[in-house]
Amino acid sequence: MVKGLYTAHTGMVNEMKRLDVMTNNLANADTYGYKKEGTTSHSFGEKLAYTVRDTSNYGLDRNIGSIVYGVHLGETYTDYSSGSFEVTDNKSDFAVAGNGFFAIAFEDKQGQASVKFTRDGAFVVNAEGYLVTKDGDHVLNMTGAVNRDAGPANWVRVDPTRDFEVDELGYIYQNDQVVGTMGLVDFANYDYIEKYGENLYNLVDGGQIVVADGSIRQGCLETSNVQVVDEMVNMITIQRAYEANQKVITSIDETLEVAVNQIGKV
Repeated sequence: MVKGLYTAHTGMVNEMKRLDVMTNNLANADTYGYKKEGTTSHSFGEKLAYTVRDTSNYGLDRNIGSIVYGVHLGETYTDYSSGSFEVTDNKSDFAVAGNGFFAIAFEDKQGQASVKFTRDGAFVVNAEGYLVTKDGDHVLNMTGAVNRDAGPANWVRVDPTRDFEVDELGYIYQNDQVVGTMGLVDFANYDYIEKYGENLYNLVDGGQIVVADGSIRQGCLETSNVQVVDEMVNMITIQRAYEANQKVITSIDETLEVAVNQIGKV
């Protein structure tokens, strides 16, 4: 095995995976509440090479060197820092200032209901007065969010014929009366949440829901925390690293060609 070929190959594969993550960030630069992802690189562990049939140490193999097999993607992580706010003056648009997630009664294609979480507060009030996402999933009140109960009793509902106001704590007012609450919760450890898709997050086994210290802002939306200029710079860096690995493979290939076709030629 030519070590340089394998090292350059793993470097190219690593840069391709980094590019996949970065292009996903760029694709969601205009997605409300989206949190960008990043990657870390990790070297393969050293593999010891052993002598063969060496009996000088009572049948025990003796190390004659070490080989490092290049690099691979160590971890894909999510940056949960807040994005900037975009004022819409739409009563059914909400943003979270600080830490916290809205709770959604999500129904999959099989009709199974579960609780998901999101930072995207672009909601609408349907004809029945329920506050729902653009996909029609119901927003949960505080009881449903804390208990992860997606039942209809915990869906946020208002009078669709009247205006409503929501304060920073999530209390919903109509005619100066509290008519409900919006659920806003946080997690004790963000390592226990994963991206589900459709701009939603899922709480995995072992995760713990806690009271959010963030506050709700009505009439505005949180934009993505993706910085397009930074991602474009990263794209150039990835491209240069990929090209460098290509040149390594080309150089080794030319060296092998000389070794095979010319060295030892009579």
